[in-house]
Amino acid sequence: MKVAAFVTIKLNSSRLPRKNVLPLGGHPLCWHICDTLLACETIDEIYIYCSDEQVMGYVPQDERLIFRKRSAHLDGDLVRAQEIYSAFVDEVDADVYVAALTTAPFITARSIDAGVHAVLSGAHDSAFSAQSIQTFAWYQGRPLNYAPESIPRTQDLQPVLVETSGFFAFRKELWTQHRRRIGSTPHIQIVDAVEAVDIDTKEDYELAQRLWQRREDER
Repeated sequence: MKVAAFVTIKLNSSRLPRKNVLPLGGHPLCWHICDTLLACETIDEIYIYCSDEQVMGYVPQDERLIFRKRSAHLDGDLVRAQEIYSAFVDEVDADVYVAALTTAPFITARSIDAGVHAVLSGAHDSAFSAQSIQTFAWYQGRPLNYAPESIPRTQDLQPVLVETSGFFAFRKELWTQHRRRIGSTPHIQIVDAVEAVDIDTKEDYELAQRLWQRREDER
């Protein structure tokens, strides 16, 4: 089965200007997810999906990275991920797609490969990364994982799983038939707090810089 990964990149950003090319660990932010994908054993093709070919100057210089020009209208601030996914799936044929985001610089090849293997096994129609958080959680005014009248020990709480931006792997038919990146039988790849980091704001970026520096100091 053919597995195609695609990294959606735009060089403009409203919340954090030029977010995707900000420096982190001596490289532009978008460099890191590309480097991770190159280390994956399950991926056959890796596409850089961007409206501007200048982006190739910000990613690893590796012939396995394929530039695929997308329509400039997909760079709009109101464009949803579904529109970008649909455009890519219409243009590039594969059996399994892996959507990888530049904002998750700490996701590992091991986690991505585990998710893709789960989809390729036939047991799952999709896979995604998530962080398991074992704490007292509420949503829309109601507790999610405990009853207020019977407060459990924290270690006995049912963990809440939170999607991260690490990766989404899905079978082609799941997207073409249902426009979904997560199906009815997903494999949930649990990642730690560092792999779960998602850079959308200045504060996220500063946290990523501190984490990167700590990792360098520990080497």
